[in-house]
Amino acid sequence: MATPRVPGDDVGSFELPCGTEIDPRDIDLGMREYSCSCGETHAVVTDAHPPSRFFPESFVTVLEETIETEDEFDSFGTPHLLGVTMEEFPEQVASYDAADDGSVGYTLVWVTGFDSRRLHEIVVELVIELMEHAMSHAGDDQAVSQFERQMLEFDVEAFVEEYRQAREFETEHDQAL
Repeated sequence: MATPRVPGDDVGSFELPCGTEIDPRDIDLGMREYSCSCGETHAVVTDAHPPSRFFPESFVTVLEETIETEDEFDSFGTPHLLGVTMEEFPEQVASYDAADDGSVGYTLVWVTGFDSRRLHEIVVELVIELMEHAMSHAGDDQAVSQFERQMLEFDVEAFVEEYRQAREFETEHDQAL
């Protein structure tokens, strides 16, 4: 005889980069870090988090208008940022697809082996690399040289520190810049 069940009861678990198994329902939409039983703090990003978690809104607008995507997403966004991160650090990013589970509040979640600050730095560094790659295809050697000089002066750690302070990442009530 079939046992009655509540939808979402059989969610299961997924494995973090450290090897710890967690229940996807342990992740909520306001969470940016997960204090793991392994003793580490892992960054948490859901598809509900906007790219402005990492960059100012004006820069996000430029990314959305400039980068064409060939997938089911309307425009360049958080899934692409974490996809690039996964491509660069495959062993350090675990993802879970919750599309069939309406009990968690998100469709995709990524949990990294890095804390949220280090993930932020990595995302900024990877976008700079993407920009540099795009500039190299522009065919304007002077513009490429100027961009490279500017990026040598750009301090990723200082940017991340200032941006995180401005966004008040210590609470769930940060505001877009």
